[in-house]
Amino acid sequence: MANLSCEEIKAFVPAKDYALSCEFYQQMGFELAWQSPEMAYFYQGDCSFLLQNFYNQQHAENFMMHLLVEDVQAWHAQLKSAGLAQKYGITITEPTLQPWHMIDFVVYDPSGVLWRIGQNSEPE
Repeated sequence: MANLSCEEIKAFVPAKDYALSCEFYQQMGFELAWQSPEMAYFYQGDCSFLLQNFYNQQHAENFMMHLLVEDVQAWHAQLKSAGLAQKYGITITEPTLQPWHMIDFVVYDPSGVLWRIGQNSEPE
């Protein structure tokens, strides 16, 4: 068997209002590396994704992203203090210990994409 290796994998996140979503993700804490009329490349540390100027409601509302972080409480506090829920009319839940040994919270972006932002937790 050949020695296979991967360097990176990225999701193509849909955007109902591309300009609004670009603004949202920057305010969420992602850096905009480059942008064209059809796509934008965002990153935070070693994590990245592509925002596409494409929208299908059923696809967007069934699309999920998972972001594993070191300090979920800090991320939650930052997103709440940035006023994203009020500004974009989105939902941000409270951090909760999940049965899969992770503390996470949910953020819906302006297109309906669900983000789970969490950190690992030791089993009790």
